[in-house]
Amino acid sequence: MYVYKKQLLILFICLVGILYSQAQTPAGHGMYDTLLTEAVIYNGDTIEARTLENVFLYSKLTKAQLASIAKYNRLRNAVYVTYPYARRAGMVMNDINMRLALLDPKKSRKEYILSREKELKKEFTDPLTNLSVYQGKVLMKLINRETGNNCYEIIKEYKGGLTARFYQTVAFFFNSNLKQPYDLKNTDDAYIEHFVKEVQRMYGYAEIRNTKLL
Repeated sequence: MYVYKKQLLILFICLVGILYSQAQTPAGHGMYDTLLTEAVIYNGDTIEARTLENVFLYSKLTKAQLASIAKYNRLRNAVYVTYPYARRAGMVMNDINMRLALLDPKKSRKEYILSREKELKKEFTDPLTNLSVYQGKVLMKLINRETGNNCYEIIKEYKGGLTARFYQTVAFFFNSNLKQPYDLKNTDDAYIEHFVKEVQRMYGYAEIRNTKLL
């Protein structure tokens, strides 16, 4: 019995060895064994070739270039954040100007302005208080663009010259200016205009035909 088991074990080992060796031996060529590939002929030899993807190498940006990119992105972000508010302001201003043109008595005009002021405060107080000083400056530029009037002119018309001068003084301490123009000859204003066009294309905004103050 012992001899039989020993012979059986040897037979099993031999069979496993044969099967393993057959598994390692390549089978005959099949229909998918040959694959087409690029090749070149070099000195009479056919050599497999590969087309490599382009590799782009860029020089390290200077501090000035990094600062310029940061300034560009900051301005672009500010326009994206504030343009909806400026657009809304332009629509409201046009509506107010058209309605004021129909009101003759000074008292009626004042009452109407106060009613719209309360409406605007309710709508914009929370979002506008979250803006940074820089975003506030960009917003003033955009309001000028949308209304055709700088912020000083708007405040003077609706709140009076004394109030306008007060807010101009406050703006001065924040290194700003309520009278700042919107001039596309200015580099920053030209960039702002470019970003506004981006926003308009992205969200399908149409241009607002502004109404100058009466």
